[in-house]
Amino acid sequence: MMQYMWWSLPLSLLVFFGARKLGARFQTPLLNPLLVSMVVIIPLLVFTGTPYEHYFKGSEVLNDLLQPAVVALAFPLYEQLHQIRARWKSIISICFIGSMVAMISGTAIALYMGATPEIAASVLPKSVTTPIAMAVGGSIGGIPAISAVCVIFVGILGAVFGHTLLNIMRITTKASRGLAMGTAAHALGTARCAELDFQEGAFSSLALVICGIITSLIAPFLFPVIVALFG
Repeated sequence: MMQYMWWSLPLSLLVFFGARKLGARFQTPLLNPLLVSMVVIIPLLVFTGTPYEHYFKGSEVLNDLLQPAVVALAFPLYEQLHQIRARWKSIISICFIGSMVAMISGTAIALYMGATPEIAASVLPKSVTTPIAMAVGGSIGGIPAISAVCVIFVGILGAVFGHTLLNIMRITTKASRGLAMGTAAHALGTARCAELDFQEGAFSSLALVICGIITSLIAPFLFPVIVALFG
């Protein structure tokens, strides 16, 4: 039987809420709770020799809450339905273009740098949420675990630097900012948007869903084309 680490859940909660409190005090995206959790917990597990499986078993309840947390993102969408109905053509177009750019750019760069088609396939769904990325990556010959790592890496980059980049580019419209973050940085970007502005979070949630659907439908047909052109 897998060993149960009783301290896993308290440690996870302590680090998360500690990072939230520090982030609110110092107003810096570098104190992103996920980034801080990785920096603190991973070295601790290595130092104590604790297998990740044992740590995960002790805090598995947090993983079980992911699904209802994602479903909860539908509430801000409902609150913004009037704007979504008025702009649905623009929203679909933006998400389609963003999804295509995300898939083509990452895969093409990976192939250009000498990656195998298997690794390139794992990179392709990097800008959608983890469950979709793992399924898409596996279906086109990639490695789901690598897809998950790419998703986390891209999400952290978006959550930490996304709004700074948008400010530099002087993009101030809440809908534009939300769609950009949801398209490029999936759930982590959406969580960051929801922290800063309710409306941004709604549009980011919408982009998260639409881009996931678009990537799932197009990736199997697009990947062979990218490999033929850049492989």
